[in-house]
Amino acid sequence: MSSFLKTGSLTIESIRKTGVTLATSKWSTMARSTSTKSFPATFMRGGTSNGLMIHRKDLPQDESKWRPILSSAMGSPDPYGRQLNGMGSGISSTSKICVVSRSDREDADIDYTFVQVGIKDGSLDMAGNCGNMSSAVGPFALNEDLLPAHIKFRGNEGDEVMVRMFNNNTTKIIHSTFSVNSETRYEPSGTYSIDGVPGTASRITLSFLDPAGAKTGKALPTGSPMDTIHLPNGDTIDGSLTDIANPGVFVLASDLGIPGVIHPDALGSNTELMARLEQIRQASARMMGLDPDVQSVPKVVVLSKPSEAEAAEGVNIVCRALSMQQAHKAVPLTLALNLGASCSFPGTLAQQTAVNAEGRESVVIAHASGKVEVGSVMIEGKIESAVLHRTARVLMKGEVFYTLDG
Repeated sequence: MSSFLKTGSLTIESIRKTGVTLATSKWSTMARSTSTKSFPATFMRGGTSNGLMIHRKDLPQDESKWRPILSSAMGSPDPYGRQLNGMGSGISSTSKICVVSRSDREDADIDYTFVQVGIKDGSLDMAGNCGNMSSAVGPFALNEDLLPAHIKFRGNEGDEVMVRMFNNNTTKIIHSTFSVNSETRYEPSGTYSIDGVPGTASRITLSFLDPAGAKTGKALPTGSPMDTIHLPNGDTIDGSLTDIANPGVFVLASDLGIPGVIHPDALGSNTELMARLEQIRQASARMMGLDPDVQSVPKVVVLSKPSEAEAAEGVNIVCRALSMQQAHKAVPLTLALNLGASCSFPGTLAQQTAVNAEGRESVVIAHASGKVEVGSVMIEGKIESAVLHRTARVLMKGEVFYTLDG
């Protein structure tokens, strides 16, 4: 072996040097080819989701050209549902993207668009926002120098900063407050924990300002806290259709004939029930004036009362949620905000189902992976803001490759 390395023009040192050159040349050639290209991105966890964080300037100005780029980057379409050929991992909460830029608005520091990438079909759904990934947007913007230079002097105390974010999906303002280090970069280390994520991290507080009517313009799109939903086979089911942070459809587990604490795997594997829930979602979308073929909104949330033991531990209401025709392992955060605020609306299923929630500014929701506490500030019957706490972490930064020829 050693004699081979000493003969000809190859030595260990030259192999090391040429190896780096060849590797660099290989990727450069790949990136320049007509079918394979790349863009810079950061891969982050936000709450109980993860996804790509991308500068708006690194994508085509025309959003209609995003689909082949972003779907390929995430590994979609994938008929096997695994996204092995990209950055996704086969479930809706890990097939997400946030596109971020500086804002020209007086009331915002940054703008961002949330993109839900279809796993099997590669569709890009930008109808709604994601509360979990929203927690990663402020830290990403700070680390990427997208914020105004004066932002750290906006009167925040200690080692925290507040970033004003405009979400393009819902045209709503969100304030994100999080920790920074001595180099004015996001500080992920801390002692706060959230159910569904191992370990602890620094706390991120998201305040959704005036969250009502995110897509329909009204907290109660039909004007009623309770509606009768008519299904194609002639059946009906009671539901509350509310639009707070994101549109949601709330139905009772008892009306579906299932336990409120059903495991997501059991829910997702019940094809007859999942088909019925999709019918409920589509019928509700029409009632709310939304496109029933758009999978991301509204989402269906199944409600039930907590057990006596859960109530004794502070749980106010129990839920199971669906997202993109999948049983969610936790609960979409915007729907948790919706549910928490809906508990204060007289006559809604949430208000009727919740226990020990009257007069509270925050509600504890039990979901399939644990609990989450969400707060809302009500002034004269209007929702001024909805608040939740999350954590986030940068997982990787580099180039993401995609192909345009499948």
